[in-house]
Amino acid sequence: MPEVIFTGPAGRLEGRYQPSKEKSAPIALILHPHPQFGGTMNNKIVYDLFYMFQKRGFTVLRFNFRGIGRSQGAFDHGTGELSDAAAALDWVQSLHPDSKSCWVAGYSFGAWIGMQLLMRRPEIEGFISISPQPNIYDFSFLAPCPSSGLIIHGDADKVAPAKDVQGLVDKLQSQKGITITQKTLPGANHFYGDTIDTLVEECADYLDRRLNGELAEARPKRLR
Repeated sequence: MPEVIFTGPAGRLEGRYQPSKEKSAPIALILHPHPQFGGTMNNKIVYDLFYMFQKRGFTVLRFNFRGIGRSQGAFDHGTGELSDAAAALDWVQSLHPDSKSCWVAGYSFGAWIGMQLLMRRPEIEGFISISPQPNIYDFSFLAPCPSSGLIIHGDADKVAPAKDVQGLVDKLQSQKGITITQKTLPGANHFYGDTIDTLVEECADYLDRRLNGELAEARPKRLR
């Protein structure tokens, strides 16, 4: 798994990158939790998601947001981090011009950034959003949400309470043309602890079903 350094809006960004052997393979971008609360690209959930996509033939990139590890810059309350994510997707797409589709997966803060990226990038056809925090971050930009995806969270999460996540899910599930799949893990908190394996298994099951043509409505491709 090559270590990579690429140019971001605030200087260099550090990442880990695994290209697929297939030139036209889809791309997956994995986004880590909050930089000011210990979130890095080496978070176990982020690491496990990286390999989950890689095992299914995706070209995969995870990276450190600005100011983390060897990534330059300073925390920018989400605005700069969204620009970092867009730059990361640009970088991997420049190496894989034959890739026509993309997925984004994010955990906690990374889920918020990933769902904003979804609005900007029509080639993103699926998302995995782990423990989003609608109690802290504004998700009203998802109007409408352009792609089908999975929202997965724990029922014992005090950082992103289940009732707040449910409100976001209910709002998105009322939109036409997409399918929002929800999974609630019994006994799991925001950090998952000994339920990480279950979390990743649920994400893998969802991805496999999507790759099999399930859990999403057929719809015209959005233009880039």
